Amino acid sequence: MNQRKTFFNSLFDLSFANSITIRIVGILYIIAIGLVSLSSLFLFVNLCNNGFGGVLLGLVITPLLWILQVIGIRVGLESLAASIKTSENTARMLEIMQRQNP
Repeated sequence: MNQRKTFFNSLFDLSFANSITIRIVGILYIIAIGLVSLSSLFLFVNLCNNGFGGVLLGLVITPLLWILQVIGIRVGLESLAASIKTSENTARMLEIMQRQNP
């Protein structure tokens, strides 16, 4: 477990001993922000089609929904990353303890 495996070796590791999630979580976050931004833009355009009241509503609602969605995605990805790091650290601790007490 001390040796660092390449991304593709980890991807096709059937024992799931190596995680790829930590390596790609930043990319997933960027993609999610892009999708949320695109959906917010569509929402704003649709609200603007309802006249001046829709424009005002869109200027208030769209940024609020965008930030709430981005916060939710960030919290979810951080929770996922934290649980994976906890699992990896627990496995390292177990490995060290087994070496010390054979």
